[in-house]
Amino acid sequence: MNCQCKCSSGKEEKYAPIDRVIEKYQGQEGALIPILHQVQQVYGYLPEDIQAYIAEKLGVSLSEVYGVVSFYALFTTVPKGKHRLSICLGTACYVKGSGEILAEFEKKLNIKVGETTPDGLFTLEACRCLGACGLAPVMMVDEDVHGRLVADDVPKIINKYKGN
Repeated sequence: MNCQCKCSSGKEEKYAPIDRVIEKYQGQEGALIPILHQVQQVYGYLPEDIQAYIAEKLGVSLSEVYGVVSFYALFTTVPKGKHRLSICLGTACYVKGSGEILAEFEKKLNIKVGETTPDGLFTLEACRCLGACGLAPVMMVDEDVHGRLVADDVPKIINKYKGN
């Protein structure tokens, strides 16, 4: 299949990682989600040109790919920071002060929920439940769980990940 998307003029190497991921799943039923997940791990997000390339390579419509990307919270179409800070605002966490912790992160990082710091280091997110109610209030930084938080923990958490 010849690529018709915006990959000509020496940009083929940009799409080489996608080709490797697609080769792993060639012919497998239901491969779109794991392909998107692995491609997002490579690029950090799924912009339209990458979605179009995946759609063409898989022989599906761009709207089908975009439908999956836009449906699942796992996927993003905009670049995220190196570290994703996800504060739980579920009932148990909220009652124990996660709203104040979120406000402290907004203040210290000078960003709002959904934004990324100008240096590209942190993206601040809020979620409804992390499934760790016994540790409330809880948050995740990438894959690391931080529980029983108080507002005074915010600067320590930020400093821990600044160097990583």
